[in-house]
Order: sequence, then C-alpha cells, then structure tokens
Amino acid sequence: MTARLNLFSDPTAVAAKAAKHFGAASQTMLTESTLPAPIKKLVVLRASQINGDGYATDVWAKNAAHAGESATRVNLVATWRESTVFTDAERAALAVAEEGTRIADASGGVTDEVWAEAARHYDEDQLADLVMLIALINATNRMSVIVSQRGGGYEPGRLG
Repeated sequence: MTARLNLFSDPTAVAAKAAKHFGAASQTMLTESTLPAPIKKLVVLRASQINGDGYATDVWAKNAAHAGESATRVNLVATWRESTVFTDAERAALAVAEEGTRIADASGGVTDEVWAEAARHYDEDQLADLVMLIALINATNRMSVIVSQRGGGYEPGRLG
C-alpha cells in the first residue's frame, strides 16, 4: 500500500514548503543538539512506537542499529521500564518522551517527578532540546500516520 499523499510532491505548495522547514528543524535537533546521540535515537524511536508510526519506527530502529546500538537495546526500547540495558539518564529521557507523547491519552503530561529526574541528568539547554525533539517527532508521527506512510523500506543512515 502506498501513502495517501506525498507532502513534498509539489515544491511550490504551501504544505511542501512547511514540510521542508519542519524537516530542517528536525534535522537541526538531531545534528546540533548536545543531547547524546543514543538518547536522541531512543527517544524518537519510543515516541514513534507509541504513536503507531510504522515508517518512523522503521527509520529510527534501523538508524539506531546503523549507529551501533545493539539489537537488544533497539528491541527493548518498547519495554524499557522492564529492561536492564538502559542507563538512568536514558531512562529519564524515555520517561519524559513517554509522558510527553501520551498527552492525548489524558495522562496529564509530564509529571514533576519525571521532570525532576530528567533535570538530574541534563542541563537546561539539553532539557529544552529534549522538549523540542519530542514535540517534533510527535508532529512527524502524526503526519505520517494521517497520510498512511508505511514502514519497512527505509535504508539505514539516510536520515539522522
């Protein structure tokens, strides 16, 4: 099955222009943020899993493996709370990502406890980057799910 719509198909269309800027903002977060690279990949993978975005889950699982993440860590991101392979800092970022992603589930957003734990591991700039990264991947996931972009065909290393 092919996607319902290609948001980039007409470079003069408003949606394509916006998508290009959106992509540039996402790329800035992935390449310039001082968050450790594994954190960025784990966070975007976990949010994509929660949001049911097959395309982004494919992208970020393959990119994490391509960047040297073990198959064990990639496979256990979905169950990070019940796993022993993540550091306390990674667990803190994953908790913020999950609570920030599940806002629509009436979860109440990121709790003070989860935020305080993240603040123990990351400075203010990194926390701001984490917030932006989570917001951007959630928006990306929604676009992908709405247009029915399917996963499976991504070639590792093409994005972030």
